[in-house]
Amino acid sequence: MSTTNPPLRSGQWFGAEGRNGFIHRSWMRNQGFADDVFDGRPVIGIATTWSELTPCNAHLRDLAESVKRGVWESGGLPLEFPAMSLGEPLMRPTTMLYRNLLAMELEESVRANPLDGVVLLSGCDKTTPGLLMGAASVDLPTLMMTGGPMLNGKFRGQDIGSGTVVWRFTEEMRAGRMSAADCAEAEVGMSRSRGHCMTMGTASTMACVTEALGVQLPGAAAVPAVDSRRYALAHAAGRRIVAMVQQDQRLSTVLTRQAFENAIRVNAAIGGSTNAVVHLLAIAGRLGVPLSLEDFDTLTADVPMLVNLMPSGAYLMEDFAYAGGVPAVMAEIAPLLNMDHVTVSGRSVADNITGAQCWNREVISTLAEPFQPAGSGTVVLRGSLAPSGAVLKVSAASAQLLTHTGPALVFDRIEDYVVAADDPDLDVTPDTVLVVRNAGPRGYPGFPEVGNVPMPRRLLAAGITDMVRISDARMSGTGYGTCILHVAPEAAVGGPLALVRTGDLIRVDVSSRSLELLVDDTELVQRRAAWRPPPPVADRGWVRLYSEHVLQADQGADLDFLVGGSGSAVPRHSH
Repeated sequence: MSTTNPPLRSGQWFGAEGRNGFIHRSWMRNQGFADDVFDGRPVIGIATTWSELTPCNAHLRDLAESVKRGVWESGGLPLEFPAMSLGEPLMRPTTMLYRNLLAMELEESVRANPLDGVVLLSGCDKTTPGLLMGAASVDLPTLMMTGGPMLNGKFRGQDIGSGTVVWRFTEEMRAGRMSAADCAEAEVGMSRSRGHCMTMGTASTMACVTEALGVQLPGAAAVPAVDSRRYALAHAAGRRIVAMVQQDQRLSTVLTRQAFENAIRVNAAIGGSTNAVVHLLAIAGRLGVPLSLEDFDTLTADVPMLVNLMPSGAYLMEDFAYAGGVPAVMAEIAPLLNMDHVTVSGRSVADNITGAQCWNREVISTLAEPFQPAGSGTVVLRGSLAPSGAVLKVSAASAQLLTHTGPALVFDRIEDYVVAADDPDLDVTPDTVLVVRNAGPRGYPGFPEVGNVPMPRRLLAAGITDMVRISDARMSGTGYGTCILHVAPEAAVGGPLALVRTGDLIRVDVSSRSLELLVDDTELVQRRAAWRPPPPVADRGWVRLYSEHVLQADQGADLDFLVGGSGSAVPRHSH
């Protein structure tokens, strides 16, 4: 960080003389700004993914007001602006199709405008990584503020978790053990306050991961959206971003290799979503930080799971916040972290977590007596079926299926499987390995969360609730089951998954990190010769651009031409 105040980008707009300065200042005055806001003070952009189409983020404009108070107090000029909002509950075919578009939009908006620093307001799954990817490619002083989780869901005297109970209750209804009226009652009580999912799904995972990266203020990830302390943290964030500009603490000075190592280890300790893998790889790619899929296995081999949250455990984010949140987890695994890493607080990790305590050992266990042993997080599998890797969340899987060999039952489209799953005569047994393909980044397109495919009704009725499921898709962070995901290369680009046929034997051995298609090489050569790539998914627009340039899952599924950044140089004049 610089110890002297650097020249401000905004000065080339608001401090300009002649016609251009007249234009830039004059039109801004229609918002009622006083003369002295153009005196050379730092201009702070507040990028908000607020939208009523994104229920998780529908309160972010209120949070922005708290950020503005802090910016004004510290002598800055806050200017709020919108960024594309990606809402998991409503957007089709998948928000992941648009994560890179959000990143592109944010990058270009920040670079094109008179901004010296940025506060990113996010919440729902893809808004957090999308904003951070775009900001990383500009590399201004940047601070993130997530919107916070909802309060615990309630159903008949029990806590229920968003997402997780959707999968569980709808499966119970398919099996005839729960009525439609029961599900409707649960639906009313699941999402009962502002905020994102309160399970350790992708939204909560990315909130915790960004705090572990050091781009959120300590303690910001877990505080509920409706808790006044979140607004106090937003106020503090507004103050801090002005100081970051004055100190020239750019995003690249925070998001170092040390930061990513800490985030990967914290993700293992909290039982975070497999989606963190693809997002962290993409963010690192924007900064040129060396990070590989293998890091998510090797860096976590000695990290136990400490946090007892759904879908892997029993509690929810509200409980996690009251138990001490991310600072308590980081304090517990401090021997495994880079403690000298400097975060957006301006202090090191060691300083940030000094005095952090756990107030509920049912929710956050100790390193000595963890909730689940080391190796319970995300593991990376490789082999003839996944030469470039696949991932599995061990804590969400069934122990007896971590070593398994069975015959494949293959579906080319998730829609075809969903219909077949309800067929009482479907030829399936508990040993069957369900394979759903053409659901990867290019094949769907967009890499949807369909990897935790529903169980066949026939097996559910027999009381069987899990089986090995393999796909080139992702899985919701709120989901569970022995689901092997992100198989790379995907089927649509000719990966081995495209060559699997019903009846082929597939062997999974998590202990040896292997995923093998047990088919003779000669047979596979013949199948490959007969394989033809699918036709283009679109002939125009974003979907065409995306499908032609998206990278594979093991590379973060960014667009090839967006990897890296273009910096924050001020563009040429507009008039």
